[in-house]
Amino acid sequence: MNNASAHPWYVRHGLGLALLAICVVSLVGQVLAGHAAWNEERADEGMSPLSLVAYLETGHFVSATFENWESEFLQMGMYVLLTVWLRQRGSAESRPLDPAEEEERVMPGPAPAWATAGGWREFVYSNSLAIAFFLLFAASFLAHLEGSWRHELDERAMKGKPPIALWDHFTGSQFWFESFQNWQSEFLSVLAIVVLSIFLRQHNSPQSKPVRAPHRQTGT
Repeated sequence: MNNASAHPWYVRHGLGLALLAICVVSLVGQVLAGHAAWNEERADEGMSPLSLVAYLETGHFVSATFENWESEFLQMGMYVLLTVWLRQRGSAESRPLDPAEEEERVMPGPAPAWATAGGWREFVYSNSLAIAFFLLFAASFLAHLEGSWRHELDERAMKGKPPIALWDHFTGSQFWFESFQNWQSEFLSVLAIVVLSIFLRQHNSPQSKPVRAPHRQTGT
């Protein structure tokens, strides 16, 4: 038995389980707070409140959820690709400036089947992380668009205004305001860790250089 399998399952998957739990708790908080906020808006317009289940089908919930997921997946997809070609001197988030300093560590054991298949399968697998993020971004973008459009239809209906077409919403300012306000914040957070990891340390974190590493050291 190797050292990894000797640990309980919750230790082997602790990081993923913790992040999943935080995500679920945050999503529940969003649902409860969003439900209350949307019913307050409806009450202001003299409309009856929606049940929690009915709220989950509204554009208010769908738009708010997927506009955030969209920006997260865009950020991670772009970050995966940008770190292939670009470097940042001294950052723990960058590959070394000198290719000779790079060392690819591979544990003993069989490689994934597509990693050695050759042809298009090996190409796809070699780029599968970025591909997955951009597919998730595209799906979230479309879900955000549909939810944001339905939310605008609900708001227009409450104010007695006529509905608008999906294309008109897509080309309007509100949808892109929702997108860009999230995109800029995501790339700002990535910029922060890229730059701060040059000068600051976190003991035992793989996102940090060793505590005693000089500022000029690039990569972990």
